[in-house]
Amino acid sequence: MNGTLHQQSVTVLGATGSIGTSTLDVIARHPERYRVHALTAHRSREALLTLCLRHRPAVAVLGGKEDAAWLHERLAEAGLDTEVCAGEAALVEAASDAGADVVMAAIVGAAGLLPTLAAVRAGKRVLLANKEALVMSGALFMDAVTRHGATLLPIDSEHNAIYQCLPPEHRGGLSRHGVTQLLLTASGGPFRGWSRERLATVTPAQACAHPNWSMGRKISVDSATLMNKGLELIEACWLFDARPDQVQVVVHPQSVIHSMAAYSDGSVLAQLGNPDMRTPIAYGLAWPERIEAGVEPLDLFQIARLDFEAPDEVAFPCLRLAREAMQAGGTAPAVLNGANEVAVDAFLAGRLSFPGIGELVAEVLEALPVEAGGDLELILDADARARQTARARLERR
Repeated sequence: MNGTLHQQSVTVLGATGSIGTSTLDVIARHPERYRVHALTAHRSREALLTLCLRHRPAVAVLGGKEDAAWLHERLAEAGLDTEVCAGEAALVEAASDAGADVVMAAIVGAAGLLPTLAAVRAGKRVLLANKEALVMSGALFMDAVTRHGATLLPIDSEHNAIYQCLPPEHRGGLSRHGVTQLLLTASGGPFRGWSRERLATVTPAQACAHPNWSMGRKISVDSATLMNKGLELIEACWLFDARPDQVQVVVHPQSVIHSMAAYSDGSVLAQLGNPDMRTPIAYGLAWPERIEAGVEPLDLFQIARLDFEAPDEVAFPCLRLAREAMQAGGTAPAVLNGANEVAVDAFLAGRLSFPGIGELVAEVLEALPVEAGGDLELILDADARARQTARARLERR
């Protein structure tokens, strides 16, 4: 190892998902820089076993005790002394473990909130790929980043792009730094241009077939409904101290421009690259340096053209619902997120139509009053009530 290079230890929360495996791919390319400290997964014990055998972490966490016992036996048979733990408390402990310098927060959904917040409170460098943590508890989360001296680097390709296009210090309001607008790009998903009537025929398999990105089923459905872009709009407001009206969503089918920042002098700065999550992951791991990520260089001649259009918020109302939830503030974004997770699960199970996702989310937002959201217990309660209300509405459908 280069004597001038400090080898950093990395914990990957959600190691078996697409972001987790991409993170481990980048880490494996730079063994002199990084080593794996802990890996976590919910139920994917076989996949976690494969990763543990390859990366030899000090700690591994699974959701259930039986799965953890199985993993412990397999690793012991292979001669590894990895500590294997189970449950939410173990997950939170792994996120804040003093043995890690960097935490990749890649757990999908509300389940990622508590461990990600624990990593922030432990003052880690947190690579944020779990947008729900900020969607649900933005004010509380960003306050914790400041109070505990954590370094927060966005990994979603859009927010990572904006981060690269903004001045190094951009807190305190965008206008102070000459920024007039954030332009958040969206591929438009697999159903771009479809009417609301045609969307009623969409199947889960179609919704999960994203044209540009390789993602998990839940995020793929969110991308198809544009809810993912709505959640990213909320996340951008918290990350960059922006108002909802300062964030414009632009449909860009090629997914080559990952997002842009517009300045008061008329300049628009954009970050371009092939649609490969290893680019923002490598940026977050090495920041403020740059390292090789295994991503093919962008061939502008092959791309040839870049298209842009406005999102259709009639056929895809989830984007509008997310913007309205951010404008309402308080617990509204947590309610939006909780209801959406239930709705997406129901759609994937064949119990709800594709347009029904947005309809159910709108019903839950209408049914539950907005409360102040500065307290974690209140936020978690709003999430629980949103899920309960969504399930009750589903039963009546």
